[in-house]
Amino acid sequence: MREADETTRQRLADALRTEPATPSELAVELDLTPQAVLRHAEHVSRSVDSSETDEQLLVAPPTCRDCGFDDFDDLLNLPSRCPNCKSESITEPTLTIES
Repeated sequence: MREADETTRQRLADALRTEPATPSELAVELDLTPQAVLRHAEHVSRSVDSSETDEQLLVAPPTCRDCGFDDFDDLLNLPSRCPNCKSESITEPTLTIES
């Protein structure tokens, strides 16, 4: 299949099967916004989990660089502040598809 024939979600899934990446890294690769990557990742997660393969979308949570807090409610999100220490120094979640 040519790259032009693939949907955005197929290209996202293929990228995540290759190596872990943050929404910003994927946004550059797929010419999307980080928020759009996260919306597509939600759908990819459903299709990968329901497929006949043993694959699943794994998410390393965002983490506060100042206090280490990583217990965010929504892992597929780009939090702006740490609820623990109110720092704005938050790493992005890292996404990958593993079987």
